[in-house]
Amino acid sequence: MRVRVTPRGGTAVWLVVLALIQAAAFVAVWRFALHTEIGQWIDTVALTGNRIGRDHIEEPVDRILNAMSVVSLLAVTVMIGFIALIRGRVALAVAATLLIAGANVTTQLLKYGLSRPDYGIDLERAYVGNSLPSGHTTVAGSVAVALVLVLPPKVRAVGAVIGAGYAATAGVATLSAGWHRPSDAVAAFLVVGVWAALAGLLLLITQRERAEVAPGDAHRLTALLLGAAGVLAITGCVLALWWLVGLRSTPAVELSRRPLFVGYAGSAAGIAGSMAVVMALVLTAVHRLVPRYKG
Repeated sequence: MRVRVTPRGGTAVWLVVLALIQAAAFVAVWRFALHTEIGQWIDTVALTGNRIGRDHIEEPVDRILNAMSVVSLLAVTVMIGFIALIRGRVALAVAATLLIAGANVTTQLLKYGLSRPDYGIDLERAYVGNSLPSGHTTVAGSVAVALVLVLPPKVRAVGAVIGAGYAATAGVATLSAGWHRPSDAVAAFLVVGVWAALAGLLLLITQRERAEVAPGDAHRLTALLLGAAGVLAITGCVLALWWLVGLRSTPAVELSRRPLFVGYAGSAAGIAGSMAVVMALVLTAVHRLVPRYKG
């Protein structure tokens, strides 16, 4: 297979840009969802809409969410580190562990550090306070991305698709179960994205001078398809919510079935699309961060 020396300078710039963009996106989601009345109203409509058809999906949703615990997170982290170690990649094991730990600790600090003003929109959950970002969604997203980092190139694309699907399902499940608002899940994926970029920088710093990358490991088509699917889903979300905004003068509990479903389905599409885009961005750079030949 044809190989070439990795262009580390350009990759480092790309990772810094990704980290800054995703951090800025997190701030935008936080400000809009928590500190504007329309943002809180949209979240409330989506949560109210999750009651439609809940009886049919309640059991699988509970199974997905209840499978996530501190013990299971530790077990999966150890497994991911072990995969990297048996491939002879100590730095990769450290970076993957740092990604998971950093993303989840950051989420918990943000959740308890950020405030949510009470605009009298979601009276049912006013006592809950802030729930952004979602801890369960962060667990699923960080594990999915870390697994893609440590997988061998031959199965990396398949792992990216399955991992993105799993994390997106977990994010939507938190909405379906009424555990989290949609903005909580989107914010969680952005936290994971920032830590993925930071983990990538660590891998780049520890990379040997003679490391070489095989262009065939780039999985450009899979990254393109994931990114396109994510953008389409986010576009659908924006259009759905744009239509919904015309009803913003009506309390969420007084809306009919149709707008409630639009709010829920549109938000679910936004959650899934966000994870697809984050995973696509990871897939565009991982072959440069974990070169086939260490040098």
